Amino acid sequence: HNHLRPQIEHRWRAEISNGYSSPTVAEGRVYIMDRVLEPDKLERVLCFDADTGKALWVHEYPSKYSVAYPDGPRAAVTINDGRAYSLGTMGHLRCLDAETGNVIWEKNPGTDYTIQKPSYGVATSPIVEGDLLIIQIGENPDGCIVAWDKATGEERWRALEDSVSYSSPVVVGPAGQRILICWTGNNIVGLDPSTGEVFWKVETPSSRGIINIADPVVDGDRLYLSSFYDGSFMFRLVHDSKSVESVWRRAGRNERRTEALHSINSTPTIWKDSIYGVDSHGEFRGLDITNGDRRWEDLTIVPRSRWATVHIVRNGDRHWLFNEQGELIIAELTPQGLNQISRARLINPTEGQYAGTFSAVQKASEKEAQGPAAMFTNETGVVWSHPAYANKHVFIRNDNWLICADLSQR
Repeated sequence: HNHLRPQIEHRWRAEISNGYSSPTVAEGRVYIMDRVLEPDKLERVLCFDADTGKALWVHEYPSKYSVAYPDGPRAAVTINDGRAYSLGTMGHLRCLDAETGNVIWEKNPGTDYTIQKPSYGVATSPIVEGDLLIIQIGENPDGCIVAWDKATGEERWRALEDSVSYSSPVVVGPAGQRILICWTGNNIVGLDPSTGEVFWKVETPSSRGIINIADPVVDGDRLYLSSFYDGSFMFRLVHDSKSVESVWRRAGRNERRTEALHSINSTPTIWKDSIYGVDSHGEFRGLDITNGDRRWEDLTIVPRSRWATVHIVRNGDRHWLFNEQGELIIAELTPQGLNQISRARLINPTEGQYAGTFSAVQKASEKEAQGPAAMFTNETGVVWSHPAYANKHVFIRNDNWLICADLSQR
């Protein structure tokens, strides 16, 4: 399946193993997580030189998976104040020296804490706020969200009895009025990031299993959520974000007959009073922000398949769309439609990110869609990892390679 030659020339590539963990670029280095299976099952945190791709250090530890989707780590590494924070699929948390890879502090599931371990593994990326490391981790008891001292690993606070989801929290607002917004498995919640005090909580009921993956999207006083089974929620943040009002909610009859956006792996974006994102089976849409009405739909951005994924990043007045087939599309998004400016293959998809899921998922899909599971058009695999854009370059991974490509001419 690797006969398709990438159309964007690679500056360098480094051999890695499997995983979804997206690259993180900081201080001239690239950080990523992967997992090797032979001779032992190990999760690894890897560091490379951003200019050359030279391997600088590796930190590894044993990790046996007991979750769906056997491919490697999900979360991106977070870099702050010379430290690298990583979170493995089974809940192994590390604070490493970003330059050397030496362990500063660590937490291990089973010995240092017990966690809920959601169906598809721990997937949210750690975030740093002030002197705290905050994670939606699902620690038992009452620790859906936990904050540690980022330097020492000492727990500072924990909050919520909620089920854990796969959505990373965001922190917004000016100094002195910061608010931590977290989409758990049950609710959208606003908290004080320094204390864990809950300001507000609104139920976002899940009609099927918990599958909240997209991050909360905040634009001014707007707060938008999109989920695969339950459609779109729009809220307004009021009183310095200390409370919230529901504005509209749109959900289709099922995952094929959708309204607004039923997103899965892709976080939608808000741009100039419109919402743009990819629906459940690959329909790229522009929505009216005031009510969620669909203004247009484009079927050319990603092949139609269940859970079709497009990662969206704005660059000036253009948007860079990276689809699950490894293509980078530069486009203009407007209320009138989508204008493709350029399109080229960046990296080949790999099969591992789908591995082990076909049979059970296909049966579920056939039953759900009342038809054959022809939704699975991507037999060559997928790239579900988010690219990193830095220094006029893009960094992206599949299950075999971490690659760097020069985008300065694009």
